[in-house]
Amino acid sequence: MQNLLTFLSKIHSFSFLFSILILFPNLLISKEVPKLSSHIIDETWTLTPEFDKEINNLLVEHEKQTTNQVVVLFTSSLEGESLEEYSLRVAETWKLGQKGKDNGVLLFIAKDDRKLRIEVGYGLEGTLTDVLCHRIIEREIKPSFKAGDFEEGIRNGVKTILGAIEGTYTIPPPKDYSYLGPLAFLGEMDGGGENIPILVRIFGSIFVFGILSIFTYLAATVPFMGWFLYFFLFPFWSMFPIALHGPDIGIGIFLTYAVGLGLWKLYHLLTPHGRKRMKKYSKAMGIGSGSGSSSSGGWSSSSGGSSSFGGGGGSFGGGGSSGSW
Repeated sequence: MQNLLTFLSKIHSFSFLFSILILFPNLLISKEVPKLSSHIIDETWTLTPEFDKEINNLLVEHEKQTTNQVVVLFTSSLEGESLEEYSLRVAETWKLGQKGKDNGVLLFIAKDDRKLRIEVGYGLEGTLTDVLCHRIIEREIKPSFKAGDFEEGIRNGVKTILGAIEGTYTIPPPKDYSYLGPLAFLGEMDGGGENIPILVRIFGSIFVFGILSIFTYLAATVPFMGWFLYFFLFPFWSMFPIALHGPDIGIGIFLTYAVGLGLWKLYHLLTPHGRKRMKKYSKAMGIGSGSGSSSSGGWSSSSGGSSSFGGGGGSFGGGGSSGSW
């Protein structure tokens, strides 16, 4: 009886262990943390020995002077692991930084997964903030990685991480648009147009301004609905030019539209010659004024001389950035 109970107990323990492994397979196949043997570890055999020596010497010298411990791990793949979880596990396993200071930093790169992360110890979080780390990844590392130059990307990343710790690399202050006066709020719409490739700006401008020009023509020529279209197009003539070309050029385009078309419409509203021309536009577009006559325009109604105009609408979405290249 005792032997039977012992056997059943072993079966229960085995079943429990098997269930855990089935429910959490990553416990069985989790990616191994390599041994910490240098300030830069390349598991991909991509980097040259000369580059390894350059970066290692730079990080060793920084650690001697500040006690901050910055390490680079360049691996092939995460092997199904979460980027954040694995990089944190590496940093905690290696215990980067000094005890009590928690001043360690890990620059982790997974080449085949095209992912990277900067893991920061508690002691340096006030200096190497999340926002600053994001900027280093986006501005200093990713452009070189996209071009296939891993050495240049790692070199830029390491130097800017050290510069951020030392206070020589900071995020530039936000742009000041106070010189725009009451239109300063439009500067916040800046989509970084100055950094968009010139061909994208050209074709984007042709497409956007081509569509806006159709509605702008209607706003300029239709007597009553034109005023509604004139004000309705304000956000479109401000947002898209600013997003494509930056605030300085974009606001100039918006003011040209707002002031130019506004004066045009006032001229046709307040002057005899302007009203006469507007009547001609109305006839040409089939907007008749008589009660019983039919208009000769192609858009006119054969029964009552009146017609209606309907506009179209569109929806637009935004984009974002991630920690991959």
